Amino acid sequence: MGMQLRNRPARYTLAAGVATVLVIGTAGVVAASAAASPASPGWKHCSTSITKQRFGTANSGPYGGNQTVFRYTMTNRDCMQVRVMTYGATVQSITVPDRHGHLTDVALGFKTLADYVNLDSPPPTSPNAGGPYFGETIGRYANRIGGASFKLNGQTYTLPVNNGPNTLHGGVSVTMTLVAPNGDEGSGLLPGTKNYEPNCSPPGSTPTTCTGFPAQTTTSITYTLDQGNRLWIHYQARNDSSNASTVINLTNHTYFNLAGEDSGPAYAQAVQINAASFTPTDANLIPTGKIVSVSGTPFDFRSFHTIGERIGDASAPQGDQLVLAHGYDHNWVLSKRGPTFAGLRYAAAAVDPASGRFLTVWTDQPGVQFYSGNFLDGHLVGISGHTYRQTAGYTFETQHFPNSPNQANFPSTVLKAGKTFSSTTIFAFGAK
Repeated sequence: MGMQLRNRPARYTLAAGVATVLVIGTAGVVAASAAASPASPGWKHCSTSITKQRFGTANSGPYGGNQTVFRYTMTNRDCMQVRVMTYGATVQSITVPDRHGHLTDVALGFKTLADYVNLDSPPPTSPNAGGPYFGETIGRYANRIGGASFKLNGQTYTLPVNNGPNTLHGGVSVTMTLVAPNGDEGSGLLPGTKNYEPNCSPPGSTPTTCTGFPAQTTTSITYTLDQGNRLWIHYQARNDSSNASTVINLTNHTYFNLAGEDSGPAYAQAVQINAASFTPTDANLIPTGKIVSVSGTPFDFRSFHTIGERIGDASAPQGDQLVLAHGYDHNWVLSKRGPTFAGLRYAAAAVDPASGRFLTVWTDQPGVQFYSGNFLDGHLVGISGHTYRQTAGYTFETQHFPNSPNQANFPSTVLKAGKTFSSTTIFAFGAK
């Protein structure tokens, strides 16, 4: 299955490659809040299947020009259905049953490929710049890099400025497998160019600066829908260089609304995050470098709280952070304690009391970005024909911390020459 990169300032999509989607058996129950509920006798049952259809054509820039985009539909025996496009390895929809077996799409998304091309992550020069990144696989570096630059390999690498003074969600835009060249996202990338190097200052310059990410990387994303109503996302990125290190931070940017993507604000849905601290930001939403306790703040989700319960509490300790981000848009430092499943730590959960649907998140990553859809302003029309407004959906972006290349006290995101990064996240759905 071909794979397209998304979330670069200029639009580049497809690259040739192979991805495998597996349907596996149900694993055992791990914790009361963790495992998907078994289907009730009244639920419908479906045949497990994977289907493929053409979804249009998109330009892949230096990776081969216009290429066909395919959409894969995975269905399990509970009729849970996940649709994934080869444009940006993007999750278009996730349809899951409620407590009565009624099926609803719980992921925000667009109906057409044109909307994904023009609205989901358009370049900074576009009038639609600052897209929502619905469902996209994010890389080469997920989240923000402060000042759009970092130091590595004895050089300073500069990146596209696409989020105030920063880089947001730069890089690998994958649709299953993609080879991203040395200098990725740099000014050396020109239409029709297939091989290029970072655009560096002349040798002997002080400091030496290059544009783009160093080192060629080969990145693969595998989506797996199992019979326990779990969506597994496995990321693998290999640094193909023999001498240059690079930075890697991959995540998925699906917006969830467990009442349904057309149901309006999700303020009444309850969230839990397995974290005792978070990383506050400056006015540009770049982490200050501090790791701060959530105790006594609106950022304490160690027990369940609704999204809307404290989102406007600017006078509370750390309440200024809600003002800066227009709500929640922060990285939580995940606890190393708590339930585990398939070798992954429990990260977060969400519950919709009306439908009974719940979601649990499991990961091997040190952080999760909980974003409450603060910048959805009603100008985007979703897959069902409804507009998306603030808090129409929320994300759990499992990740390393934002701006880690510029924060020595954060877990490192450096991937050395010849090494491979591997990570797995599970989104487990159920109803009660």
